[in-house]
Amino acid sequence: MCGIFCSLRSGCCGNIDNTHGGSDNTFCELSKRLKVANATRGPDAQGSHHVRVHGTRSGEAQAPPLSETCGPALDLEFFASELRLRGDAPIVQPHQQDGDVFCWNGEVFEGLNVNADENDGAKLFQSIRSLSAMNDLPLLLGQIEGPYAFVYYHAESGKLYFARDPLGRRSLLIHKPSVSNPYFLLASVSVGDDQGYIMEELSTDGIFCLDVKQLCESKEVAHDFDTGLTCIPRHMNQQILPFAKLSRVNTALPPDAPPLVLSLDPAMLPHDLAIAVDHLIGHLDRSVMLRVQNIPRRTSSEKGKAQVAVLFSGGIDSTMLAFLAHRHVPLDEPIDLLNVAFQNPRKIQVQTDGNLGAIPKREKKRQLKAAEINGTERGSPSYMVPDRVTGLQEVEEFRRICPGRTWNFVEVDVPYEESQAARAAVEAVMFPGRTVMDLSLAMALYFASKGVGRVRSSAASDDYQPYTSTARVLLNGLGSDELLGGYGRHRTAYATGGWQGVIDELQLELDRIPTRNLGRDDRVISCHGKETRHPFLSLTVVSFLAGLPVHLKLDPRLELGIGDKILLRLAAQKVGLLEASVRKKKAMQFGSHSARMEGGEAEKRGDLMIRTVSEP
Repeated sequence: MCGIFCSLRSGCCGNIDNTHGGSDNTFCELSKRLKVANATRGPDAQGSHHVRVHGTRSGEAQAPPLSETCGPALDLEFFASELRLRGDAPIVQPHQQDGDVFCWNGEVFEGLNVNADENDGAKLFQSIRSLSAMNDLPLLLGQIEGPYAFVYYHAESGKLYFARDPLGRRSLLIHKPSVSNPYFLLASVSVGDDQGYIMEELSTDGIFCLDVKQLCESKEVAHDFDTGLTCIPRHMNQQILPFAKLSRVNTALPPDAPPLVLSLDPAMLPHDLAIAVDHLIGHLDRSVMLRVQNIPRRTSSEKGKAQVAVLFSGGIDSTMLAFLAHRHVPLDEPIDLLNVAFQNPRKIQVQTDGNLGAIPKREKKRQLKAAEINGTERGSPSYMVPDRVTGLQEVEEFRRICPGRTWNFVEVDVPYEESQAARAAVEAVMFPGRTVMDLSLAMALYFASKGVGRVRSSAASDDYQPYTSTARVLLNGLGSDELLGGYGRHRTAYATGGWQGVIDELQLELDRIPTRNLGRDDRVISCHGKETRHPFLSLTVVSFLAGLPVHLKLDPRLELGIGDKILLRLAAQKVGLLEASVRKKKAMQFGSHSARMEGGEAEKRGDLMIRTVSEP
């Protein structure tokens, strides 16, 4: 995993680092800030590389001597930071050879033979360079599975290629040149809202190619930029590429009245459902295995410390992932369960005094502030939020059915003042996400992934010890609800449109996964030098679940806690997670109390744009 920053701007004569004079100070300062932001994603190593691409004068792509004068040229800068999670040898990016430059932020889990001692980015760089033609790049990428974003400069053609994986599991932001900001930027993370750019999430629709050499001939880069930019389809000539695009949801309608599953007992299931349960366990188990094995240790002193953590609520998704990780992480290595809880003045006040809805707004604010102060004075704000309660319950189930494993249940308690002090940093890193829901979810992920909290000295003890998680790989259960029908809207779809309505809704869920949360979540979690991995969103798992008949995944006719994600609930039952299998879903922002801290109508609408810290 790494941070990527790439910039392109018009060049001129002389020193590549001083080609634009004093008028370019704004760009230089912005570039420095973006490098700092992206360096936090890869604390193990950072590197940069400059390339000058010439137009009519030489047609060559290279960094020129400082004294060289030149004709039309464009200056490219590549910066990358490295979080080393693959291979034995230290890696410094960008990868470079014979003028080609490669910045890789991703993991190859399937499709490319990468040994435990090898680095996947270095191996992929050589695979790209070995292609007979760059037109074959979609063929290569369509055969690898894993989250990624990359930038690749092909020196011979003077073209810049960049893309994200089909699900958008890694962030890559783009700023296209404009009259006021006439430069091109790609970055894993921005510095927040800034006049120096208009950052957007890069589309996952294809592989983008910018003809830099052609653009050198332009007198107005901003005006002619789009003519040099093309989007290459991921599929080539009807070839079967297993990981080139998302599978479509099975559109077959179930029998008129599919049998009701009245018990989660695996021994009482219809044959087709029993087979589907076994296949889900097999696919998910392999996906987890690929994401927790062969993680290199930074130092010998880390032996016996956790390398894997789970963003853990005690719900069925995170519980299943933690249990499957237990199968593949060495038994003498702890697994950290990161459980976050927020001091929420509004919740505390409601619990104390009941509904404040009839109180005038100014008085309500005063009372919420008083509740915050009183909670601090008592020294014991309540952190027994719903996710903390279910998390504590589930870790006890783990200790019963997973003997010999040390489970570090890390209680990450976030005082109100601390969450508000971090708000500016969270808003910057989640940008261009700017809604109320973005902020509440980003807050929870920001503090949970930081991994700073406390653990109980023993299972039955109330004595705590401070604890900071050493794990740099974090498992995340995102994707389960979208693929298996875990949201309330799936019940609504059944009520209004029957099974066809559910199928349509599941297809809509799959279509919008790349544009919703994944880029934002990657930016937030990675700012701590951690990497999130999504076993449910392996394209192999996605393909399996999308291909199943709808009635094997969920049954909206059954009550909550059974019918929603019934396939996963049956799988949990079969592996022995009896308590987790019947827990009802609670969204992360509500389970952790990171949402609606201030009260008021503006905080209720998750799709509203947030007020910036400087706004009243």
